[in-house]
Amino acid sequence: MRTLSTVGNGKTDQALRRSYLYVPSSSDRMLDKSLSTPSDVIIYDLEDSVPPSPHDKDSARRRLGAFLSYTPEHKLPHPERIAVRLNDITTPFFENDITEVLKSPFVRTLVLPKIHSVRDLHYVSRAIRTSQARASTPFPIRIIASIESARSAWNLGEIASWTSEYGPDGGKLGALLFAAEDYCADTSVVRTPSRLELLYVRSQITIAAKAFGLDAIDMVCVNYKDLNYLKDECEDGRRLGFNGKQAIHPTQVDIIHSTFVPTEKEILRAAKILRQMEVAHSAQKGAFGLEMEGGGKEMIDAPMLKQAESIIRMAKAAGLEIPGVS
Repeated sequence: MRTLSTVGNGKTDQALRRSYLYVPSSSDRMLDKSLSTPSDVIIYDLEDSVPPSPHDKDSARRRLGAFLSYTPEHKLPHPERIAVRLNDITTPFFENDITEVLKSPFVRTLVLPKIHSVRDLHYVSRAIRTSQARASTPFPIRIIASIESARSAWNLGEIASWTSEYGPDGGKLGALLFAAEDYCADTSVVRTPSRLELLYVRSQITIAAKAFGLDAIDMVCVNYKDLNYLKDECEDGRRLGFNGKQAIHPTQVDIIHSTFVPTEKEILRAAKILRQMEVAHSAQKGAFGLEMEGGGKEMIDAPMLKQAESIIRMAKAAGLEIPGVS
């Protein structure tokens, strides 16, 4: 029987960054509810979920600051589960956002919208360095770059390979995130339930992310009422190589968690590969034939061993049962 733990009040392993739930910082009720969400990562939002007026933006920023300052530390999510989405660097809100947010020792991840080029990341990095110098933050800030335009898709390789000129003091790129609706608005791509029109860019994002050791975070499923469609979209994203997915409603989290982990069949196959490869190595062989379900044998060698090891690591991190095989 498959057992899956979705609660993550402790430190979240990198392999368990499956769900990224947006929480509007403009709502005290939503902020309080975030304390009980099982989402692996909680993105406290200062951007799209907050009305665009200066009054509303300032109010949301102050509300989030108070929430992080006055909520007892033992009630807050672990810092590695806390992220904040700032307003983008072209807005009049960015400087105040990053200065105030990085005053909190609990914020270690920033989601940066509308990253079109490495020039944007350099700008963010300088702001992080300045803010950290003021706040004496003792840890590197993890940056999640949001890919949401034709320019950002065109520049994916440069963005994914970026490093700060200031080293850890300027932040470290940790993930690429796909903002599908913004991308479609910028490129005139017409969304369909099949998602075929987004296959190319989603594939490019996962390739660029994996080429430089980054996580790849898939798009929001805007149809939050249809959990069957969400599951299908999650399975599609996992097949493409995404590590996790954004969520806009708490009901989406459990589906994301249960999908962005290996299946029972995958775990069993991986366990068999590891065990039989041990036997093969002991016999001074580098490959062996694995019995297939429908008959026949599948040749297993080093690349498949690497895949199997990854599956078992993920399964262990998720608390899934690893079957004993002979």
